Amino acid sequence: MQERYAGILLPVTALPSPYGVGTLGAQAKNFVDFLANAKQKLWQVLPLVPTGYGDSPYASSCAVAGSPYLIDIDELIKQGLLTKEEAEEYSCASSDKNIGRVNYEALFYRRIPLLKIAFSRFDREVPEFKEFLKKGEYADFAAFMAIKEAHDWKALSTWEEKYRTRDEQALDEFLSANEDTVLFWHFTQYEFFRQWNELKAYANARGVEIMGDMPLYVSEDSTEVWAHPELFLLNRDGVPTEVAGVPPDYFSEDGQLWGNPLYNWERMKQDGYAWWTERLKKALTMYDLVRIDHFRGFDRFYAIPAGNENAKIGRWYDGPKEELFKGKEDWKIIAEDLGILDDGVYRLMRNTGYPGMKVLAFAFDGDPANEYKPYNHGENSVVYTGTHDNSTFIELLQDMDEDTRKAFYDDLSSECKRMGKRFTYSSEQIDQPETMQRAREAAIRIAYASRAKFVILPLQDVLGTGAESRMNCPGVLSDRNWSWRVEEKVLTERLAKKLADTVAKANR
Repeated sequence: MQERYAGILLPVTALPSPYGVGTLGAQAKNFVDFLANAKQKLWQVLPLVPTGYGDSPYASSCAVAGSPYLIDIDELIKQGLLTKEEAEEYSCASSDKNIGRVNYEALFYRRIPLLKIAFSRFDREVPEFKEFLKKGEYADFAAFMAIKEAHDWKALSTWEEKYRTRDEQALDEFLSANEDTVLFWHFTQYEFFRQWNELKAYANARGVEIMGDMPLYVSEDSTEVWAHPELFLLNRDGVPTEVAGVPPDYFSEDGQLWGNPLYNWERMKQDGYAWWTERLKKALTMYDLVRIDHFRGFDRFYAIPAGNENAKIGRWYDGPKEELFKGKEDWKIIAEDLGILDDGVYRLMRNTGYPGMKVLAFAFDGDPANEYKPYNHGENSVVYTGTHDNSTFIELLQDMDEDTRKAFYDDLSSECKRMGKRFTYSSEQIDQPETMQRAREAAIRIAYASRAKFVILPLQDVLGTGAESRMNCPGVLSDRNWSWRVEEKVLTERLAKKLADTVAKANR
């Protein structure tokens, strides 16, 4: 019988560490300890890249860089690069520094200046740093960020033309005149990956693997569009005429207007999709396995006219399909195959052999053949109660009217019976919070009992929290998106033991 994995989804930003945002430091290792004690073999994180428009990790200034916000400040204090007083002065934390929502505006104005203080004391002659610079892996990112900073952080499309178009002489002169700033941005990547590699090694030593998350698209205001405009569908001015998104679906009646530039797949095909191959290789050295967001976009992708206010109007184009993944069938990739599915998507999934996703929030509609029902799961699947874009399981139930909730409970009860589990309720219990929590626990039990190789639960659904802990509401700009954080006090030994017992009973 194949090995069966249980895991938890929690963004690093949501960890309960000081100074206003989760980091790669001690609290991340504490969470790894919690996972190990709970017999969880996987920690799924969201993208660790610098956040962009709307604070989203899916709209980054660089597809392969690490977010400076995640660098642990206490670690810099230990290195003698900062003092405790400086860290407190530039803190972005609420009154209780270990919890509260992430304040991205405060991070923008305070965290970079604090890191610059640390860099001012950093020994640039450290052999490891000199070797890091010699590799030149983040030269484009460091130059992009330095020029962006010189343009008051304005978007690439507004830069002086000589910088926007990478005039060689102008670029050389800028880099020479701003060497300290460029080196600072290299330093952010050096320190990020030094801390990340230490954390990953710690997790692996405790029997916990880390699943990364790769956005399909990059931002228009990004290192990649600046350094490799030929890889994207842009007009002569370097501006897209059509942008990425998805049409109306379960998540949004207006669709999702992401606004990312679209790939020039014909150009990418000419060199055997080398850019994508290198991107995947890098991700698979950074993580143990990688989930690719919006995988269906490799089969066909949705293009929305630039300037539209929503995603209702658009058209579909063919993507590279399985040709991009030839020779990569054994790579440790998870395919996010949600959304509007058709024969092409199913064929792509079969031909690559990658596990797809089954989300229980979509399962209990009264149809016994629903592919998201645990009884119908195949082994080559990853089961979630919900994703970072979903309501939490409790919020989902709270938002239902009584008739809808009753139908949901009835179908959940039937599915539990098919799976050898039990969930019952009485008519007077339909609206009771206790019943919603029992329904959540029943859903977790049958997710664990599924034939699927992987089960991953958002920590919010493990805790049974509601709308206050939702991670993202697609298509809605809000300072509540991406900002939820977990309180350390809820990650108890009792909770870990409860999860471990559930894992053992499910033979995971």
